Amino acid sequence: MEFEKVVRKRKSVRDFKSKTPSWKEVLYAIDLANQGSFAGNQNHLHYLIIEDTATIKAIAHLCEQTWISNTKLLIVVCSDDTYLENLYGERGRIYSRQQAGAAIHTLILALTNKGIDSCWVGSYSDELIREKLKIPQHIQIEAIIPIGFESGRTKKPAKKSLERCLSWELWTQNRRPSMFEERQEDYEPLQ
Repeated sequence: MEFEKVVRKRKSVRDFKSKTPSWKEVLYAIDLANQGSFAGNQNHLHYLIIEDTATIKAIAHLCEQTWISNTKLLIVVCSDDTYLENLYGERGRIYSRQQAGAAIHTLILALTNKGIDSCWVGSYSDELIREKLKIPQHIQIEAIIPIGFESGRTKKPAKKSLERCLSWELWTQNRRPSMFEERQEDYEPLQ
């Protein structure tokens, strides 16, 4: 699928059919997520794949989002900040969040490209999920991603317009300066 079509097609789906996605396509998407940029060229991510129905229902309960329980497969994306913190100090945590977000987005786009729907879930109790899945304390839970095939039709909400997302040169300047506008710093009075 063409990149722009994939990006525009992606939407958050919260109602899934009982059909389970192909392992081959899920692993393909995870592999693509691993091809992104990583600070210090160190991939610190780990993907925990959950298929057990009872575990999925427990995670849905811990997220306080019952709709999660109707998926057949979910991915818990985790990261280990240790290396980046040792390498970059406190900025290592920021780099870790940035690259985890980029990888999660790539994962979701790769799933969309394969015709698999998903939803990026970020609301959950870290400690309770960590305890349920036996995730070590030093590992960060970055996202829970239920995946499957949409049941029904989810309307994708309108996104913020490009004009409302941009500033030029200064935060307070909402349009690009024209080459014909005089700027005070460029003006030299004639003598």
